[in-house]
Amino acid sequence: MLVQRLGAPSDFDPLLERARDARIVMLGEATHGSHDYYRLRGQLTQRLIVEEGFSFVAVEGDWPDCDRVHRSVTAAPGAAVEPQAALERFERWPTWMWANAEVARFCRWLRAFNGERPEPERVGFHGLDVYSLWESMQAIFDYLGEEAPGSLDAAQNAYQCFEPYGRRVEEYGAAGRFVSARCEDEVVWLLARIREHAAADGADAFSAWQNAEVVAGAERYYRAMVAGGPESWNVRDHHMADTLDRLLERYGPGARGVVWAHNTHIGDARATDMAADGMVNLGQLARDRHGREDVVLVGFGSHRGTVVAAPRWGSPAETMIVPPAREESVERRLHELLPERAVLVFGGADQPGWVTEPLDHRAIGVVYDPSFESLGNYQPTRLGERYDGFVWCDEATALHPLAARGTRGELETYPAGV
Repeated sequence: MLVQRLGAPSDFDPLLERARDARIVMLGEATHGSHDYYRLRGQLTQRLIVEEGFSFVAVEGDWPDCDRVHRSVTAAPGAAVEPQAALERFERWPTWMWANAEVARFCRWLRAFNGERPEPERVGFHGLDVYSLWESMQAIFDYLGEEAPGSLDAAQNAYQCFEPYGRRVEEYGAAGRFVSARCEDEVVWLLARIREHAAADGADAFSAWQNAEVVAGAERYYRAMVAGGPESWNVRDHHMADTLDRLLERYGPGARGVVWAHNTHIGDARATDMAADGMVNLGQLARDRHGREDVVLVGFGSHRGTVVAAPRWGSPAETMIVPPAREESVERRLHELLPERAVLVFGGADQPGWVTEPLDHRAIGVVYDPSFESLGNYQPTRLGERYDGFVWCDEATALHPLAARGTRGELETYPAGV
């Protein structure tokens, strides 16, 4: 195991060396609300883009919202000149995950970087998630109305199937337990029509195809959500893995992607208790599909600090105290062994035994109650098997949310808090 003190972006060299030949680098976070994770992840991503030629950034966010950001950072016609304006249009709770000053700063850098490059070589910014059923449906209508009005009937049929439920996706999920109430057939037909048009070259056609895939994935997700068990989680992470693969294909031979998501998505589930519960995740699927040498998984964690989170589903964000990590946890061990900031790269003959022993590893979602810290928020983890590398911040501070327009869709993201 290699340990490097982290004080400047140049100290990421050991991770850059590990990622030099990788096609996919996934960068995690122990919370969705810590400034340090976003800042350090942005610095590492900048180096991957500039020095290693990575093609796009894909995040645990909705495709339509992130597509507005993508259009801004690539200076597409009609797009927002200031990426923060695109981020401020995020409305689905929790908006602070991506509508924050840290992401805005990175996106401003990315737009400036892209401004020096020809259009085909500009680095993209995309969403991997599955929640945006209605927004993706509207985007499909907009596209077909302009490019393929003859296919609007297929979109209308799918829309009319969902329409009785409005945005009450939990009611659709419950109704979907009865075959006659499902919208699956309409969605599959719509997806087939969109795929035909996406065969033509063009960013708009690809985006419409992806929105159709989101509608199909959301339909499966909301049915699985009501049924309970691991299936809704698995549907979501399979969708994210499939989206990542489509992006790699879209960007062409030699394309390379950076993924930003919570540790619970990017760290291999087989090194945790998730596997025993029948769950898979994005990092595991990427390793299986692309091979371990082509996929680098990097976790992030801290011992204590502050975080932006909410006390209940749909409630406003607050800055909360994260207490010191509990005994016999990964975080307590790293607090005792490492400097305030450090980079770890796993592997090698000198790797200590505790790296592959199960230890509790903290995971904080968008809903958090510090008073329950000793009872939850930890997952048994074999750190050196779950990740290829780890970025350590002994004390992490809260991020800086942008002003919210007003949120919607609280139930659409339930029950996954990460």
